[in-house]
Amino acid sequence: MKSIINELWHGNIIPQEDSRTNSKEMKELLSYLSRHHEDLEKSFTDEQKEVFEKFHDCWSEYMSLAEAAIFEYAFKLGMQIAIETLTNSN
Repeated sequence: MKSIINELWHGNIIPQEDSRTNSKEMKELLSYLSRHHEDLEKSFTDEQKEVFEKFHDCWSEYMSLAEAAIFEYAFKLGMQIAIETLTNSN
């Protein structure tokens, strides 16, 4: 059995990639987002494309920070549950 910590360290487990595309609904939404993104870009002037690209970059950075915060919170919560389970004498 492989060590989960070792797998995380070596980059063999990438939660943010696995969690984004694991359900049919999420895959459909990603497809819709991509299609609408392309349609929007086709209708923009060069100036609007530049503003939209800046917006998209900021949104991507925000989502990356939010995903990291959620992962950290969920990991800590899971560890607290594990500790409580292991130390509970009932």
